[in-house]
Amino acid sequence: MDTTSISRRRFLKLAGSTVLSLTTGCTFSPASVNQTGNLFGKASSSGGDTSLDIHALRQIITADSRTSRTIMWNSASEQKNAAVAWRAEGSDRSARVPASSTLYTDDGQHIYLHSATLKELPPGVPCEYQVVAEDKGTPWHPLPTDNGGPFKALIFPDSQCSDGYVTWREVAQAAAQQHPDAAFLISMGDLVDNGEDHNQWDQWFDGLAGIADRLPIAPIMGNHETYTLDWRVRWPKAYLSLFDLPENGSPNFNRHYYSYDYGDVHFTVLNTQWHELNDLTPGLKTEQMEWLPKDLAATNKKWKVVLLHRDVLQYGIHGRPERPSGIDERVGRAFMPLFDEGHVDAVLTAHLHTYRNRGHIANFTAGETGPLYLLTGVAGDVRYPNLWVDHAFDRVVAPQPETDNYLTLEASPDALTFRCFLPEGRLIDTVTLKK
Repeated sequence: MDTTSISRRRFLKLAGSTVLSLTTGCTFSPASVNQTGNLFGKASSSGGDTSLDIHALRQIITADSRTSRTIMWNSASEQKNAAVAWRAEGSDRSARVPASSTLYTDDGQHIYLHSATLKELPPGVPCEYQVVAEDKGTPWHPLPTDNGGPFKALIFPDSQCSDGYVTWREVAQAAAQQHPDAAFLISMGDLVDNGEDHNQWDQWFDGLAGIADRLPIAPIMGNHETYTLDWRVRWPKAYLSLFDLPENGSPNFNRHYYSYDYGDVHFTVLNTQWHELNDLTPGLKTEQMEWLPKDLAATNKKWKVVLLHRDVLQYGIHGRPERPSGIDERVGRAFMPLFDEGHVDAVLTAHLHTYRNRGHIANFTAGETGPLYLLTGVAGDVRYPNLWVDHAFDRVVAPQPETDNYLTLEASPDALTFRCFLPEGRLIDTVTLKK
């Protein structure tokens, strides 16, 4: 993303070198001075200025959730001196980080995208943030950091909708209400039905009102993120612009795939859309097959979880018995051996709009070893009831005809527990891994 703000190095140089230590244990460097425009100063009132043009205020996951977080928002007009201030919860002193601001044009619309990555956050210390621009500031929002201990995450399958994203909003809001202790949320791809449609993105973010501003989002790219308004394939411009995700060092596919840590879990996010993107830029699959083993080998976390949109298994379809079932040739054959070799604990997929618990699979064989495979279901109103022939690996299938669902992941010192819920809170499946 282009930036109009000064570099971090220049910013720190201008700010000085004095250290400010808050009574809560937060330590900031450089200087604290009470003058407008400097890095530190008095925090604005807790009420904030609600007239500031802010839409889709959201937190985005970073590679290290202990000490960093990216804050993004949209605005209809340019915002001068846009920044994010953060502080220890309740303190009257805050640090200010300038935001990059970019004029974004897509689907005939022109908006400004703003992004600021907060670094050197104090691990496990309750903090909060506000957006400031043009001498105005929003109310303060919770800024939870990873303390390295147990946590809970919300996991949402495909959320694409044809009802104005009413269903998605109901699922997301119900999940957040039922699990107020969630630390962040994962979206498994096909967030929207059409990646070029700006109205759908607006509706998707509206569905997370009161959630995305306080819980970081960890999204995965789905095939629908690559579609134009006339259903042709395009570069996933909206997805890559709306989510300022961790970089992966790739010159061609930066932020298409990435990894991050939370607690004692290492999450690896893959992009399975090479079929869509090969004609535009080839090499996505090969690049990830080289990157994945290195990423898995580099972590010292106890648990490894891989997230990808397209499924690894091939399902037969009722009424079309000629279609084979078994291992998906494009995704499963290529990546499942790498998951085995990398000692992955769990693999979560989406795309088929059905919840299936397959248990453990190793060397393409179901058993008691190898990664746990979960097909996560559907969180929108686009459903395929009674479409798939049950797979031989299926251990638990959502009640049919299928409705919406979401999952939780709870990580404790010795276990990972996945639970699948219907929107009203009914539990339909639980599986626990222990190590």
